[in-house]
Amino acid sequence: MKQEINIVWFKRDLRLLDHEPLMCALSSDVPALLLYIFEPILLNDAHYSKRHFDFIKQSLANMNEKLAAVGSQLLIIESDALQVFETLQNTFDIRNVFSHQETGLLITYKRDVTLKQYFKTRKINWSESIANGVIRGLSNRTNWKEHWIAFINKDFDHPNFDNSTLFGIPRIAQLEACFKSVDLHTDKNTPFQKGGTTTALKYFEGFLEDRINGYNTHYSKPLTSRNHSSRLSPYLAWGNVSIRMVAQKAASFKSQVKNKRNLNSFLSRLRWQAHFIEKFEMEYQMEYRNVHAAFRALEKPSNLVIQQAWKEGKTGYPMVDAGMRCLVATGFVNFRIRAMLVSFFTHHLWQPWQDASVHMAKQFLDFEPGIHYPQLQMQAGVTGINTVRIYSPVRNSLDHDPEAVFLKKWLPELAHLPIPYIHEPWKIPAMEAMFHNFELGRDYPLPIVEAKLARKHAQDILYGIKKDAKSKQESQRIVNKHTNPGREIWPGGDKLRTS
Repeated sequence: MKQEINIVWFKRDLRLLDHEPLMCALSSDVPALLLYIFEPILLNDAHYSKRHFDFIKQSLANMNEKLAAVGSQLLIIESDALQVFETLQNTFDIRNVFSHQETGLLITYKRDVTLKQYFKTRKINWSESIANGVIRGLSNRTNWKEHWIAFINKDFDHPNFDNSTLFGIPRIAQLEACFKSVDLHTDKNTPFQKGGTTTALKYFEGFLEDRINGYNTHYSKPLTSRNHSSRLSPYLAWGNVSIRMVAQKAASFKSQVKNKRNLNSFLSRLRWQAHFIEKFEMEYQMEYRNVHAAFRALEKPSNLVIQQAWKEGKTGYPMVDAGMRCLVATGFVNFRIRAMLVSFFTHHLWQPWQDASVHMAKQFLDFEPGIHYPQLQMQAGVTGINTVRIYSPVRNSLDHDPEAVFLKKWLPELAHLPIPYIHEPWKIPAMEAMFHNFELGRDYPLPIVEAKLARKHAQDILYGIKKDAKSKQESQRIVNKHTNPGREIWPGGDKLRTS
């Protein structure tokens, strides 16, 4: 007779703290196997890159360090998920699979549909816990905010491994021999944030104790936002910490924070993170088409030449180029820079947001599908209900990096110029350029488009679609389905705006 086991399947929840599936397994007398699968469907997906998998490996290694103290570790393998469960079922009698619901790409949703059918035919119970307060199967948001707040405020327990029934390390080593194993070694000498709950908690503690001061003041600044934001986004995206644990810990810190507005802003953004993931969960087609039907006929021919210039940070607009180079090199830029990069691509260059999706996802260390697609569409101005923001690269440069510190760091070819011409190198007089041995078009690209004309072209077309009667009907459908009562929209409004 085959041994009965339970399996805890980790995906985007790479932690041991505040982990309901793990708690369910530990509360059972049935031996528990902790499992992570590097799936070919994701290893080969264009949205993912080495920086993501290194972060995952570092997170898993950190989990194994903690598990080693109780004589266990994860079974970490590379394989198709269905094949893994079939192989394990041939050896064991799997009673339960515990995991979190995953709001991922369409390919992971289809994988889950296949697995659900397999588990049903084999009489394996698959128990999926809610992640981030995101609820599957909603038709509208009538009570969503209340559900989310209740989820966030719910008490939770950290796992107690005393007398646990976790598989021991020797047994897991035997199982590894049946699969393709994975080397968790990564290069630690990189500019990317390192994965793992231990590191996440250090970032969080440093934020609450120090960096939160100036949070609202510096949040939009391309350089100083790195030092005054939580930097928790990759740890939330890959589940090194839970949003509930972060929210409760931050709320408990209120008495120690000097400026309560900074803390309230941070807590508000935690809810907006869940808001966008819920939006994607409710309308997964956002991965490949405009959520607003009126914008689906919008024609934007792909131009691979100008797209490549944008990807390489060679558009001739310093803040766009510096932002992209920083993102590619470090995996992080603040929200304003992200929004500006997409706005410039979709409005000034008049390119389809779908063509930006893969490149941006590969660069964002905190790539989260449920954030990625709603934000791409919002910044591209195709949601029909949000303010269409056409970001001015020059205005953002002058307003948020007046001394050109950020620009000098990422555009060394401009660093020797007087500050006004770092912001707008096309305005440098011929004699001044000669004095600095600078030639536009040789040392730095000419502007790839004329910004004012490109902005007006985008504005006229997008606003024309928004004013159409059928477009307004579709906007109401989206409001009814995707927003909380009271027309709560981030960041709200019906006008076109440049910023």
